[in-house]
Amino acid sequence: MHRVTSVAIVLVSLFVACVAFAQDDRTATVTCNFDEDKQLVLQYQHVPFTPKRPLSLQIPFGKVWAPGGKPLTLFANTAVQIGDKTLPIGAYTMFIVPNAKQWTLIISKSTQTNGSYDDQQDMVRVQMETGELPSPEPEFRISFAHIARDQCSIRVDMDKFGHFAVFQQK
Repeated sequence: MHRVTSVAIVLVSLFVACVAFAQDDRTATVTCNFDEDKQLVLQYQHVPFTPKRPLSLQIPFGKVWAPGGKPLTLFANTAVQIGDKTLPIGAYTMFIVPNAKQWTLIISKSTQTNGSYDDQQDMVRVQMETGELPSPEPEFRISFAHIARDQCSIRVDMDKFGHFAVFQQK
């Protein structure tokens, strides 16, 4: 009996470890290298969705959203400008306000990754440009693209649209 209980505990422990590992597979990291010493690093959660259901029923249009229940986490080892604001070197959390036509990117000085949002911690709110993707993206995905010297565009793709904002190294 003792042996059966021990085997059951080991199997349950392995199952819990596998579930935790599978959740980590949803975490992605993207990097913008301005040069070999200066960069932005962003961590976020992949969020799948059902293409046949309207996106507005799957994500909270008009409300602050932490994709996957966790805010995006931004680490900057160089000062950057986004919109008309300069972010100093540091760590930040980011949230999105999705809408049918245009999304808003929020950068918060909070580093709480529990998904809670406090508008008193906002440093930047910037309207993102929007464009149609050549093919639909089956999940929430982020990338950085160099668009000019010392400039990276954050690309937030989901479904048929990409949403963009520019980080300028200071």
